[in-house]
Amino acid sequence: MLEPTYQADVVVVGAGIAGLAAARRLTSAGITTTVLEAAATVGGRMATEKVDGFRLDRMGQLLSTAYPELRRAPGLEGLVLRPFAPGVLLHSDGRHHRAGVPAGTGGARGALHAVRALASAPRSGSAPRRPAAVPGRQVSLPRSRTGAPLGTAVDQARLGAAFTRLAGTPVERLLARPELTAAEALVARGLPARTIDGFLRPLLAALLCDPDLTTSSRCADLALRAFASGRLCLPEGGAEALPELLLRGLPPGTVHTGVRVTSVSTTSVVTEEHGEFRCRAVLIATDARSAAELLPGLRVPDAHPVTVLHHTTDEPPGTGAALLLDADRGGPVSHTAVISRVDPTRAPAGRTLISSTVLGHATPHLDTSVRLHLARLYGTSTARWETLAVHHTAEAVPMMRPPHDLRRPVRLLAGLYVCGDHRDTSTVQGALHSAHRASEAILTDLGAGRSLHIADPEPTVPRAA
Repeated sequence: MLEPTYQADVVVVGAGIAGLAAARRLTSAGITTTVLEAAATVGGRMATEKVDGFRLDRMGQLLSTAYPELRRAPGLEGLVLRPFAPGVLLHSDGRHHRAGVPAGTGGARGALHAVRALASAPRSGSAPRRPAAVPGRQVSLPRSRTGAPLGTAVDQARLGAAFTRLAGTPVERLLARPELTAAEALVARGLPARTIDGFLRPLLAALLCDPDLTTSSRCADLALRAFASGRLCLPEGGAEALPELLLRGLPPGTVHTGVRVTSVSTTSVVTEEHGEFRCRAVLIATDARSAAELLPGLRVPDAHPVTVLHHTTDEPPGTGAALLLDADRGGPVSHTAVISRVDPTRAPAGRTLISSTVLGHATPHLDTSVRLHLARLYGTSTARWETLAVHHTAEAVPMMRPPHDLRRPVRLLAGLYVCGDHRDTSTVQGALHSAHRASEAILTDLGAGRSLHIADPEPTVPRAA
């Protein structure tokens, strides 16, 4: 019998960054690949809306220059990252405090000197008793209303030294720690309550899109390590820069949009509009819920909802390019920034773009409550700010509750594979790395010459503007 004629070696279902990154690796290895996307455009949640010259991200996901896949993923060599000011800006008791300056800066070195000088100094007063960590239960911490958000000078020095050590800790050591929720781990490790409540809680909530810190402590440790090792950043031109760069390097005709896949097997996919596509392997690179519709039995994690609000004003707040967090948690906004100071390409000349993220389900009159909160955070009236867009994503970030497998299988059967941020960590790094693992598995199974070597090297820094 004659061998069947294949329309492609591999069919990738989904043209988000995971699907496009996998397609880039496969085509680079000489594997003919077809990418099918149900939406009219590529990118998935990494989408950017254009309104009157503004570039407005739908998700506003924070990146880090310490994400290794931003450097090694084929096609992202031209990615330009726009970093926020070092560390973050905390709003507490009506004032702003700079905190969490990453390793390699004067703040971290100063913290180390302060630790040496103050290590033997007696602590004034007694530390508040902390509740014991109980697995499966969120820990409520007492809140001190005096002093800086990071606690005493000794507390701040120790925190700076801890970040320096964390930046140099191998990933394997972090993953070997006992797994709790992020909230339980913060308490169990004996950190001062004021430091936890005034800095680490709001920081982790912003990094993980998890206001209650129910995320696995191992995932939280990786997020803090990336924060300590690099700089928080945004892609120049908007989140869509990543899928656009990946798409640009694919052979013409590889990606087909507006094509909905209704069923899959190890040798074909069936589409609603164009019938059957024959192939040697199928890679499902959609979100978890869409993947489970094609792969019955696939676990669908719960997801964190996220709302991003974009405002403009002619009088920019004086916070520069800092990421601003609310240590007091006095309103709906988790974090906010004058995005046009971070990336000037996102706003027309002479205009200011402020983007703010709300975690959790959207509520009625959200824009009004956000404006009131932003007025306190920035210390200025927001009455004349113009609302450009309100983007709500009900299933924005897959939850990573413990126990969480950071390397969920990408090979389901020989010929059937799955990737996406729901297979690794719920980050851009996780989505890209799952695509790396899936393309490696496909190349190995197809016998496509020398397989790609997948390692988790020490984070390297992509080009930043």
